[in-house]
Amino acid sequence: MATEVRLPRLGQGMESGTIVKWLKSEGDKVEKGEPLYELDTDKVTQEVEADASGVLLKIAVAEGEVEVGKTIAVIGEQGEAVEVVDDAKEEGSPAPAREQQRERGRQASTNGPTEQVTEIKEPSSGNGRIKASPLARRIARERGIDLGAVAGTGPDGRVVAEDVERAAAGSAPTPAAVTVAPTPIPAEVEVEQLSSMRKTIARRLTEAWQAPVFQLGITVDMGRALEVRRRLVELQGNGAKPTVSDLITKVCAAALMRHRAVNALYQGDSIELYPTANVGIAVAIPNGLVVPVIPSCERKTIAEIAAARADLVDRARAGKLKQGDLDGGTFTISNLGMFGIERFIAVLNPPQAAILAVGSTEEKPVVVDGEVVVRQRMELTLTCDHRAVDGATGAQFLGDVKAFLEEPGLAL
Repeated sequence: MATEVRLPRLGQGMESGTIVKWLKSEGDKVEKGEPLYELDTDKVTQEVEADASGVLLKIAVAEGEVEVGKTIAVIGEQGEAVEVVDDAKEEGSPAPAREQQRERGRQASTNGPTEQVTEIKEPSSGNGRIKASPLARRIARERGIDLGAVAGTGPDGRVVAEDVERAAAGSAPTPAAVTVAPTPIPAEVEVEQLSSMRKTIARRLTEAWQAPVFQLGITVDMGRALEVRRRLVELQGNGAKPTVSDLITKVCAAALMRHRAVNALYQGDSIELYPTANVGIAVAIPNGLVVPVIPSCERKTIAEIAAARADLVDRARAGKLKQGDLDGGTFTISNLGMFGIERFIAVLNPPQAAILAVGSTEEKPVVVDGEVVVRQRMELTLTCDHRAVDGATGAQFLGDVKAFLEEPGLAL
């Protein structure tokens, strides 16, 4: 019996995805667990495995944005009859809408030749419901945008995510009846269309800047931490070499267990406090930025954190991350020290309540017991969502991170 392949929900809050390409063609044999197609979500592009064995009888959606649960293909036995029902078809007949259009046209014709009526196609179904993708509806709710006022550019006037983003930016598409001359682009200018990941980064960072945040900065003496890291590398052998970032991840996890208000998600009408430190590590990749998560860092040794981090970073740069690698984060660390950046402010990663920006370790002259000495110094900047974290709480957390780095034995 044929099995319908439906778009899966790969993460919490996922309402749609974009099929990039199929790894099998119609008529090919498929084994359960074998990569079937590439799916681009709002967080990552990944291969999706077949959940049944057989022959790929029909590809219902070759590419493009698809709602979760929609049938995209059929797997069955060779020669088996296939019938795919269009689950995206809206209820209701379009006939009443067409009759209303004709009536408006008749009325317009009686108003005289001097009055011109321009009709804009409304992105709605016959039953009055606005046609819009689930992702477009979610973005509209978050931005407070009336979908009825957004001109849809999808099939049959359907409102898609890009339409809502344009409307939010004040640049909704111009109705077809109005001709606007495009601004010429100089030949030497290279234009790159935003990828799905880049659009998501833009949307999420715009949301982050709407949060009432504050920053706290502190300078850490890294002498003892660097010595501990050196000794760990010597003892590690053939495994992943612990880095300063791994040490920072461990001490942050210890501090988060003391200050659970920082290890939290702000959810609008509630704050979720988590019992484990699931630390996200910001990783730059060629086409954007991803934040894979190392779960339960408070229970891991620095060597275990180093191994998990190395695996996630390698797979991130190879484009092999899965949705589960990105879910569940409660706190994020962004380290630009390897680029020589001494200090910076990291943008919040909603709905997380805080993010730590880590600068480079530099030799600086400091006064110790009345004498000027040279010490290894590093600057940390904590960004907090003030709706979830108070200034004193953030300061106490950052103070513990400093204490643990200056005396790493306190965090172990």
